[in-house]
Amino acid sequence: MGFRITTWNVNGIRNPFSYEPWRGKRTFEAMFDILEADIVVFQETKIQRKDLRDDMVLVPGWDCYFSLPRIKKGYSGVVIYTRNATCAPIRAEEGLTGVLCPPNSSSPFRDLPEDQQIGGYPTMEQLSRLELDAATLDSEGRCVLLEFPAFVLIGVYCPANRDETRDSFRHGFLDLFDARIRNLVAMGKRVFVTGDINISREQIDAAHAAEAIRKGATTEDEFVSAPARRLFNQLLAGGKVVGPRDGDREQPVLHDICRSFHPDRRGMYTCWEQRINARPGNYGSRIDYVLCSLDMQEWSCDSNIQEGLMGSDHCPVYAVLKDSVPLQGAMVNIRDLMNPSGVFHNGERQGEYSSKLLLPLSGRLIPEFDRRRSIKDMFARKPSAPAETPNETPPASTSKQPPQPPQGTVRKRSERPDPPPPVKRTKSTIPASSPAAPTTGQKSLKGFFKPKSDPSSRPPVNFPQAPKNNPPSQPQPRPPSHGSDAGPDAVIDPIASQEGWSNLFAKKQPPACEGHQEGCILLKAKKPGINCGRAFWICSRPLGPSGSKEKGTEWRCSTFIWASDWNP
Repeated sequence: MGFRITTWNVNGIRNPFSYEPWRGKRTFEAMFDILEADIVVFQETKIQRKDLRDDMVLVPGWDCYFSLPRIKKGYSGVVIYTRNATCAPIRAEEGLTGVLCPPNSSSPFRDLPEDQQIGGYPTMEQLSRLELDAATLDSEGRCVLLEFPAFVLIGVYCPANRDETRDSFRHGFLDLFDARIRNLVAMGKRVFVTGDINISREQIDAAHAAEAIRKGATTEDEFVSAPARRLFNQLLAGGKVVGPRDGDREQPVLHDICRSFHPDRRGMYTCWEQRINARPGNYGSRIDYVLCSLDMQEWSCDSNIQEGLMGSDHCPVYAVLKDSVPLQGAMVNIRDLMNPSGVFHNGERQGEYSSKLLLPLSGRLIPEFDRRRSIKDMFARKPSAPAETPNETPPASTSKQPPQPPQGTVRKRSERPDPPPPVKRTKSTIPASSPAAPTTGQKSLKGFFKPKSDPSSRPPVNFPQAPKNNPPSQPQPRPPSHGSDAGPDAVIDPIASQEGWSNLFAKKQPPACEGHQEGCILLKAKKPGINCGRAFWICSRPLGPSGSKEKGTEWRCSTFIWASDWNP
């Protein structure tokens, strides 16, 4: 069915799972199968490294490459997922300027050996024209570049036009964006650009522009002549440019794939304003693109927006490459071109994701996830040492050297032997002479709750106190007191003890919504004010097309309960 590349501004990487069809299985693997993509580019992930989870990074059959903000935490962010069975990048970089460093390295990308560079970095002359330094412009996690044998893929999230305080950052970033693309094309490399550019090309691509022109508030020439829009249109073949073109931008270098398949389609918007009825009324703009260099414009067989897929204020946009593409006068299978021979076998990396086969920027090499494959691996029992034969007596050690580890054991970097494990103080360590010494040790957790034949021989157990913020009318269940006030013959009820611990640590049962009697979801208020950060419960269903809460329908009802007010 061809090779598909999908881009989507998810407005928070966890956000889509609140909507159908994603919330059914709630896994990225299932999401990518629904998208039918071989490469998925997410923008505005809004996540910090400490919040990355196994299900985001260790997606079965996929590799991932994150760019996370270095200053503004939980802001911006780009990640590219690649399907192992169909493609394998040969180089990966973060940022447009090349001044950032690969993981565990102090050498910037632009200073690496040539065979390790993607190339096309802005020249010193191009960098000198910027108002801000290169490191600042690459500090917000806005770009990931992957190089395949077929082309260089740029996943980007360009700054939006918010207010004047961000103008210098936005224009500087777009200048770098333009320079890096043109430099790569000048090197003879094919380039595929995808992401949220945050620019509408012409009035056909923005509802507010068409409305303003119709009302006479502006003209089409004035609209396309805005600085950011003028720069973008000079990149694109067929882009409307009023007046002479800028220096160093005489020729267009990119092809708008989606528009080429729908040249006259109006209302082909990829983002809608966050107001009531904006999406149902299709009042939005086209700011998400799949673009390619001009030498690849015959490679695509389909491209479109997927406005019916919910999960964000944007919708996915995709392009499908043909099974066979023209390359150097011959037709080449695109999947053979995207997947170098020898890297994969039967859809999986040889060596089971050996670090030698993963690129340094791969999310699987983040220390928190390296050498972890699944939850089963984390809890797998280690092989125990063989038991000694009773008839065999171990030889006495005549050397003062510490015992050598068994063959195949890898020492720590310090080459020092591991310290002996701490002795756990349990009842089994009580000397035999002690009057409270038990005859047999505890065999299982279940045995902890079984009453002993001699309750008075059991050492006292200190149960934690119930939380102080519980309402006095509904105290937490507690086991019977057995402190200094208890008599010597006091007996602890094991059933009450078990119930007390279960109630103390059990997760609160969510309230049922009024409209559907289904479990609510817990969210936090983000709006600045007195309630910012406060948790609340609302109906788990998605908001309806009208944008209003509708009781008795399949959409979200008006249930709202502050978490502090809910006590099951």
